[in-house]
Amino acid sequence: MISFDPVLVHEWLSRSAERFPDKEALIFGEERWTYGQIDSASTRLALSLIDSGVKRHDRVIVFLGNCTETVIAIYGILKAGGTFVILEGSMKGVKLNYILQNSGAKCIITHTGKSKIVQDALSGISHPCQIVWVGSESSIPDKINGKMSGWNDMILASKQKDDPESAKKLPRIIDVDLAALIYTSGSTGEPKGVMSTHHNMVSAARSIIQYIGNSEEDIIFDVLPLSFDYGLYQIIMAFMFGGTVVLESSFLYLHVVLNQIVKEKVTGFPVVPTILAMLLRMKDLKQYDFNSLRYITNTGAALPVEDIRKFRSLFPDVKLFSMFGLTECKRVGYLDPNLLDDKPDSVGTAMPNCEVFIVDENGKEVPGGEKGQLIVRGSNVMQGYWNDPALTEKTYRPGEYTDDRRLHSGDYFKQDGEGFLYFLGRGDDMIKVRGERISAKEIENALLKMEGVAEAAVVGVPDEILGQAVAVFIAPKSGIQITQKEVMKFCSQNLESFAMPKFIEILKKLPKTPNGKIDKKQLKGSIQKKP
Repeated sequence: MISFDPVLVHEWLSRSAERFPDKEALIFGEERWTYGQIDSASTRLALSLIDSGVKRHDRVIVFLGNCTETVIAIYGILKAGGTFVILEGSMKGVKLNYILQNSGAKCIITHTGKSKIVQDALSGISHPCQIVWVGSESSIPDKINGKMSGWNDMILASKQKDDPESAKKLPRIIDVDLAALIYTSGSTGEPKGVMSTHHNMVSAARSIIQYIGNSEEDIIFDVLPLSFDYGLYQIIMAFMFGGTVVLESSFLYLHVVLNQIVKEKVTGFPVVPTILAMLLRMKDLKQYDFNSLRYITNTGAALPVEDIRKFRSLFPDVKLFSMFGLTECKRVGYLDPNLLDDKPDSVGTAMPNCEVFIVDENGKEVPGGEKGQLIVRGSNVMQGYWNDPALTEKTYRPGEYTDDRRLHSGDYFKQDGEGFLYFLGRGDDMIKVRGERISAKEIENALLKMEGVAEAAVVGVPDEILGQAVAVFIAPKSGIQITQKEVMKFCSQNLESFAMPKFIEILKKLPKTPNGKIDKKQLKGSIQKKP
């Protein structure tokens, strides 16, 4: 019989539940959920959401953090025909208010421990928004806007909705329907919601699964926020290929995390550079038995070459996939782990079913080795930004025909003669000093070669004479002292005169965003506030 793969994100969960109903799909602390249990619980949630008034195409916010309820909510919302919006669990009321208003969300699923933040966020919302509470309802304020329901009432006490006939109430959905709004930082300071259809998400996930070589035997350790597309797709992909996800709420306690990796015989571990740097600086890392670990992936930012080499020496049998992606298209490229020693500073070539170009300011392809903007083409290219047609038109531009939409990333790359990509800096990381365009990434790469430097970040700050000035932030390795004078001497020996820093800060550690990236906005603000 000819097999046609599912085209909707949640259909992959149902297919895996049919194939492996009793297999563990999700492990979270002491909780262990099978595919059959998650599929059943998400269907019950979908039916309850429909009964409570959620309609096809409605946006539903999930404001819980990493937990089982978030995973069930994702698939329940999709089965109800809705669009899920996963938000970072520590978000404050002002930002939540903006996203509630911007998305027009009709429902928010959240924890009772966040009731004060939700109460503040609902103030001034111009549309009704019902609340589904997870946890003890005794902590909910008396005065809070919106229709309210309890998670347990919608899920655990709805066993009668397991009747196969009830599932027929679920709406018809097609693959061009929106599956998710993924909010990411915007250049204007306000978050922007990237619109992802079922087709976009399934296509991107399928390509990544293909080059990593995932199978139902894989056990993925996911410590990344599910609000971060990198963390979210670990769930999406694993439920497609029938694997198991070990979900953690944070990466604060290294030894606890590493013990879990050993205990659950994890085969895949997605990281960002901060996580790998922390691991590589552990003195007792070799005491852990990582024999089950097959691969590690990295994205979010490029790994320092020194960390790549150290990892390769410690774990020669573990494949390390160096990757590059943007929320606007999920993933762009990856480097074959077999080429890591030859091209450690490359993020590889375009992934399956994706095409890239490097163009100049006029949109013309540049010769190999020259710097230009990265253009991405493929079914992984998302639909644009929710409620922002001007930014969508600027970023997602038409190609040769209607559906040939191309993502103008704003990121600067060069491509060698073999087609391998080298990241030079994001558009907002390009600094213009005395008319010279400087890549912050190039300066950071130079600084990371300085002895004793663990992390480096470079930002451009306004300057009346120079236009912009270079500001450098350094975090030394543990037990090492570095002075501003030493940094300046190193820079004078390794950088062009126009790339020399005007400001140098030595910090114990660099601030991070919830996704584990260095928070350059905070660093830039700290310089601008100084007299």
